[in-house]
Parts: sequence; structure tokens; C-alpha cells
Amino acid sequence: MELLVSAINLEEAKEARLGGADILDVKNPKEGSLGANFPWIIKEISEYANNEIIVSTTIGDVPYKPGTVSLAALGCAVSGSNYVKVGLYGPENYDEAVEVMEAVVKTIKDYDKSIIVVACGYADAYKIGSVEAEFIPKIAHDSGCDLAMLDTYIKDGHRLTDHLNKEQLKKFVDDAHEYNLKVALAGSVNYGDIPLLKEINCDIMGVRGCVCSGGDRNTGTIDHKLVQQLKDNI
Repeated sequence: MELLVSAINLEEAKEARLGGADILDVKNPKEGSLGANFPWIIKEISEYANNEIIVSTTIGDVPYKPGTVSLAALGCAVSGSNYVKVGLYGPENYDEAVEVMEAVVKTIKDYDKSIIVVACGYADAYKIGSVEAEFIPKIAHDSGCDLAMLDTYIKDGHRLTDHLNKEQLKKFVDDAHEYNLKVALAGSVNYGDIPLLKEINCDIMGVRGCVCSGGDRNTGTIDHKLVQQLKDNI
């Protein structure tokens, strides 16, 4: 299982890499669960990575506006991202989500076929009216994505496993694998979730809060020692 660590700037990216992260994820928590960061920050981190470590970028908790989302995705690609993650916040059903992701996939693959496109749903979608988590693997497959992901939208202390039980998470992973997709799981996951994620064959564990000082994704900063502890446990 690989470790994805979400950084907000170059200094945090360096800490994440020093701690042994497999994927440097670039996001901006001030703009939401999958809040988008600025092109110059992505470019700075991509240049630092120098194709020696994967750079993943979130483009936001996106609206149901395929054109707008496609442009944002292209901005990530041009800025140097290896993975482009789309938070399917606005789409309310399968059809809308596929329409958005098809536009993103066409945009990204026309630019560079090697870039990985990630369709990310929310374990707490039932609270926010977004497309249900159970449909994400099929949406990812049918739109041509490479990876299916789950996170939580509402950051109120509730975690991935508060919204979906072991059986539901296993079905998500199994469905994605049957479609030949990799799977990433996030949403306030921490050390205690490693056995579960391994047992259900999750490919990528996504974190921020548990490797930040004070355990706070917003006010804390990434500490390489905390990253290393997590990586060692994995």
C-alpha cells in the first residue's frame, strides 16, 4: 500500500518526501476537502519532485460544470501534475458525474496520456446531495479514469469509517479492482486504520491531519517524523 500525503506548500512537500511518502499530493484545505491550490505552488512542487516522486493535485470540490472542470484539470496538468484528482461534489447522480469525468479524461489524455485521472467521491455524499459513493468505481471506469477514490467532504471530526463500514469499503475496493482501477482511500484515516485498509486491499492511503503537528489539517504543518512513523507502520 502506498502513502499519499497532502501538502499545501513546498516546505510541507519536502517534509512529506523526507518522511517517506510515495505520492506528494498538493491541495488547499482552506478551499474544502479537495480544495485546489495555485498553479505556481503546483509548479514549484513539481519542479522540486523532478519526476523522482509522483505529484498528485486536487482541482477542487467541483461543480456540475464539465467545461469549467476541464479547464481546471488542464491547469493541473500544465503545472506538472502526474495525478489529477476531481472531487465530484456538484454532480448529483451517475450521469452527471460521468459527463464531468469524460470531459476531464478527454482533456487530460489529449494533453498527456501518461497522466493519471482520479474520480473522487465522498463517503458522506448522502449528507451533501452528491453522487453516492457506491457509484464511483463504475463512474471512474465508464468515463475512462485510472483510479477511484473516496474522501470525506465535511471535516467535522467524523471519519471515513464513520460513514462506511468494512463491508461497504471492501465492496468499493473490489468493484474498482474488477474494473482494473487502483483505489485510494482517505478521510481522516490514521495509524489505526492501516490493518483495515490492508485487509481490504486498498492501493493508496491518503492522509494529512494525522501527519500534521497537533493532528490538525488546518492549523498544523506536516512533520516528516510523523510521516515516517506512519510509513513504517504501513
